[in-house]
Amino acid sequence: MIRPRHLFHLARINLVLLRHGLDEIILATRLFRPFRWLGYLMPWRWVRRHQGSRGERIRRALEDLGPLFVKFGQILSTRRDLLPTDIADELSYLQDRVPPFPAADARRIIEHAYGEPLENVFQRFDDHPIASASIAQVHGARLRDGREVVVKVVRPDIDRIINRDLDLMRTFAALAQRYWDLGRRLRPLEVVAEFEKNLNDELDLMREASNASQLRRNFIDSQQLYVPEVFFQETRRDVMVMERISGVPVSNIAELHARGVDLQRLAETGVEIFFTQVFRDSFFHADMHPGNIFVDTTQPDDPRYIAVDFGIIGTLNPVDHRYLAENFLAFFNRDYRRVAELHVESGWVPEGTRIDEFEAAIRTVCEPIFERPLKDISFGAVLMRLFQTGRRFDMEIQPQLVLLQKTLLNIEGLGRQLYPDLDLWRTAKPHMERWMRRQLGPEAVWARIRQQAPNWGEQLPLLPGRTLRAMDDLAAVRSALERQQRRLQELDHRLRAASRSRSATLAGATLLIMATLLHAGDGIGPLMPGGIPLASWLLAVPGVALLLIGLIRSR
Repeated sequence: MIRPRHLFHLARINLVLLRHGLDEIILATRLFRPFRWLGYLMPWRWVRRHQGSRGERIRRALEDLGPLFVKFGQILSTRRDLLPTDIADELSYLQDRVPPFPAADARRIIEHAYGEPLENVFQRFDDHPIASASIAQVHGARLRDGREVVVKVVRPDIDRIINRDLDLMRTFAALAQRYWDLGRRLRPLEVVAEFEKNLNDELDLMREASNASQLRRNFIDSQQLYVPEVFFQETRRDVMVMERISGVPVSNIAELHARGVDLQRLAETGVEIFFTQVFRDSFFHADMHPGNIFVDTTQPDDPRYIAVDFGIIGTLNPVDHRYLAENFLAFFNRDYRRVAELHVESGWVPEGTRIDEFEAAIRTVCEPIFERPLKDISFGAVLMRLFQTGRRFDMEIQPQLVLLQKTLLNIEGLGRQLYPDLDLWRTAKPHMERWMRRQLGPEAVWARIRQQAPNWGEQLPLLPGRTLRAMDDLAAVRSALERQQRRLQELDHRLRAASRSRSATLAGATLLIMATLLHAGDGIGPLMPGGIPLASWLLAVPGVALLLIGLIRSR
């Protein structure tokens, strides 16, 4: 149900769009499309002054609407294949050049976090921020021991603003899931919940610092990626202090060219880093837009990436990790049947799905994009077609993979800017094959042995005692089983005897009944002693005998 405050937020969104001269977006919606012609009668269109290019107006509107909309603009800015150049250029400013908040607020937040004056922690603090984004902004500083650092500070009152927008998103997600035909398959409530979790993680700078520390440890000896050191002693929930780095922004292609950087090698390294994070570590930087990536150009022939901003980190559980890796490898090998089977095995499509039909549908989407450079394909378009194909087979969206899909699109956008002729398949396939060998080959067995070795070493001295106890327990179990077997044999003997007794008793009773019936009849055979017919005697005597036998056995 849409609450009054949601209507207020919707009105605010529309007013922001109107203020920036974007009323055509409102009139293009399905609700107002029939009345689009009324736009030409609106008075502000007659007196409207020049407000900047359309890209600039869209950027300013997103900035005014708040952090969630800025995040949306950041994602769009990496997809130059989906946007006109002028809009993509303007939205790129959202990556690290969102209007900053006052330095006085930054100082107040820092001092509140430390509980002491800022000068007690920093020898120098630069009021002018280095970068400003939707969640936080970054200032240069020097610690008391002389080390140069950057200080990241969350925006004031950011929690309230984000919770307001998330509340609106949850409401519309609930309506979509209830009333939209695709709501069950798209699972919008779960997607929003995943988005909310990631945003809350991003607001906690202690968590971001821990993410950075883990990623630094994963690549500590790597020549492909450098992660700055975190200073935990000076880090709080609202303030994070890291080593200050220097590098060329990855989006500054002109400067990279000027320094002689091998852009093909740089693009291929980016792909390798992505697959290493996802499939080796299952821990990946999930906010890899150009504002968060720099390049170390000291070795132009073998450049190294420098990553910052670790608020959004993706992980995969072992099941999704394995299925995803096998899907990628089957996809690179064009084994579409295996891709279809994996989707069914993982539960991503219903169990009764016809494999041959699903295989043919996947082949139709994927086959045309192989052996083509990145400039000639669009993952966005491919994902959209796969999404449409999945709808036919009732495929459900996996919220836990949304971050991975977003990161893959960021990687594509980055590679498209650096080296459009990049052969993504040829670059990624060897990496996937090496990963599978490590997971299933002798290396994997040896790795698991090494992983379990400490536990085995701890348990080995206890093995003789446990073996003796196990042997004693086994002997006791064997003795108990033998006793149980004897009891079962005795019970079986008794049951058989009881069965024979019941049979003899029944037979004797039957003969006596027949003898009685013959005696009651008239003229049946010659009479014997007592006036009883001979046939009755012949039945009664064995009947009595059988009754006696049955009674004796029953005792």
